[in-house]
Amino acid sequence: MLMTPRMATAREWSTAFCRDSRTSQWNRRQAKDMVGQNGGLSGTTSVTVTLTDVNDNPPRFPRRSYQYNVPESLPVASIVARIKAADADIGANAEMEYKIVDGDGLGVFKISVDKDTQEGIITIQKDLDFEAKTSYTLRIEAANKDADPRFLSLGPFSDTTTVKIIVEDVDEPPVFSSPLYPMEVSEATQVGNIIGTVAAHDPDASNSPVRYSIDRNTDLERYFNIDANSGVITTAKSLDRETNAVHNITVLAMESQNPSQVGRGYVAITILDINDNAPEFAMDYETTVCENAQPGQVIQKISAVDKDEPSNGHQFYFSLTTDATNNHNFSLKDNKDNTASILTRRNGFRRQEQSVYYLPIFIVDSGSPSLSSTNTLTIRVCDCDADGVAQTCNAEAYVLPAGLSTGALIAILACVLTLLVLVLLIVTMRRRKKEPLIFDEERDIRENIVRYDDEGGGEEDTEAFDMAALRNLNVIRDTKTRRDVTPEIQFLSRPTFKSIPDNVIFREFIWERLKEADVDPCAPPYDSLQTYAFEGNGSVAESLSSLDSISSNSDQNYDYLSDWGPRFKRLADMYGTGQESLYS
Repeated sequence: MLMTPRMATAREWSTAFCRDSRTSQWNRRQAKDMVGQNGGLSGTTSVTVTLTDVNDNPPRFPRRSYQYNVPESLPVASIVARIKAADADIGANAEMEYKIVDGDGLGVFKISVDKDTQEGIITIQKDLDFEAKTSYTLRIEAANKDADPRFLSLGPFSDTTTVKIIVEDVDEPPVFSSPLYPMEVSEATQVGNIIGTVAAHDPDASNSPVRYSIDRNTDLERYFNIDANSGVITTAKSLDRETNAVHNITVLAMESQNPSQVGRGYVAITILDINDNAPEFAMDYETTVCENAQPGQVIQKISAVDKDEPSNGHQFYFSLTTDATNNHNFSLKDNKDNTASILTRRNGFRRQEQSVYYLPIFIVDSGSPSLSSTNTLTIRVCDCDADGVAQTCNAEAYVLPAGLSTGALIAILACVLTLLVLVLLIVTMRRRKKEPLIFDEERDIRENIVRYDDEGGGEEDTEAFDMAALRNLNVIRDTKTRRDVTPEIQFLSRPTFKSIPDNVIFREFIWERLKEADVDPCAPPYDSLQTYAFEGNGSVAESLSSLDSISSNSDQNYDYLSDWGPRFKRLADMYGTGQESLYS
């Protein structure tokens, strides 16, 4: 560069700069005055020139062709490949666009640009099928997004390459000829009849045989069967349109050589209706009639329903049954619109005579064959107001006394129940009343003691026993064995019939009773009064069993019995020394 006189302007030399090789240029410059003559002064400076990029380089693919292998099972929108054209420019000058300009995969693949890496991304638009086409060829062009018109003379700012995509075979499940098989069958069809046929094939080149089955999760009641080889669907049990009008089942097709490959087909079986349900009331009708009803008055309008669905719609015919035709209370009028009206035939009704009427109504449908049913209409006789609104329909209301309303009757019943509850409460409280804490001495019996007010004459009194019965010793007694002692063999002695004195007879009688008590399995415990045992010598009162202790010659002192409390008061009175007891 040369600094012109009096100007600090830089001019380009004929030598051009290339930013692609160097981004900046540095130069050292000198300036002299006096046009460079001797004696002039001079100065030097450094000049740095920064180069700005322009779009002067077209994109170029590094390879003329590319090849990629993809499986035919690759789903739609999956990435097949990434390609990139090189561009020496930077920034916006290096931005590119990719497009498929030719090839047999125009509708199968598409290409887009990654804005961050400027790569061309090839993706799938349609499902691949190895059996239909094994490879695709694409011609792809890359071009600068914004070309600089100043450099168009340098040549086209674009480049092309060829991409070949090879489709690889994958073992696929069987494919049905139709995604949905609609079928129809009458609900009157017999078990085993053919409904329809489904068909599936193996799309692979091996064309493996296919076996069919029904997914039982879609046919829980097992209404249908399918032939494993032919795909023929038949009925397995009777059908009912009113239960299920349409059956949607899934048919499975699997390869014989590879059962893991399973295809699914869908079958919709519509059940055609037949007239197999009789008409019936649309609801449970129960109507009322006023006691002051007039003849010809409409008291109820009825209608009918039918579970069947005839193609031409329902048509019902109403009439009274033969038994009810000649009744003098009600009549029926068929309105010819699938409804009927119930009318009164007489003037007034009385609940005392009859409170409820049952009217049988005959209904016939128009199906082929026609079906009929008899339905009963319940009619209650009611007391109505002036507007004909029922007030009460209970015949029992007339048995109440005059002037006594239902509320009054309820109040009376409530009072009666209250009195009954009060009486029961009093009785219960009396039964649960506790005994006084201080007992009567005559009732203070806590031992096994029973009082008998029977006074005898001592040993000389023999009138208390039947001596004739005691003399009859020839009666063989069945002695009982004890449960806690090993039984011994009893030898029965031959009875004697000689005359024995009365005292001996009495002694033997007592002895026999004593032996029975010893071996009695139901004998009371030893601490009862029936056991006579020696008490020992450790007691202060010694033995109370001495018969002569009550005699006047006894020197035993029983005054200490008075200190034992009220329970021993009687003994203290009997055996005391004449001194009055403390508790007397």
